[in-house]
Amino acid sequence: MSRAKRRFALCVRNGSYRASLQPRKIYRVVDDPVAETRALLRVVDESGEDYLFPADLFVPIDVPAKAQSAFSRSASASGVIRPARRSSRPSMR
Repeated sequence: MSRAKRRFALCVRNGSYRASLQPRKIYRVVDDPVAETRALLRVVDESGEDYLFPADLFVPIDVPAKAQSAFSRSASASGVIRPARRSSRPSMR
């Protein structure tokens, strides 16, 4: 069974959604074809829940194949992509 490709969008402005969205952050997009026909985009916001926002607050981005694994590892539980942290401690593998 193939997994659906995850979609991401860059928030370019937060409009009146300052508590929910942060400009210049990458958010995971949840497929919602009906919402998209109404110029809305369903994204996982700062609360960790998916909500509808005006699509013009975002720009869709393509994640290169080489970066797919990095996006998988660095996605927080909320779905917001943040840079991966490196520990100064040696790993105990």
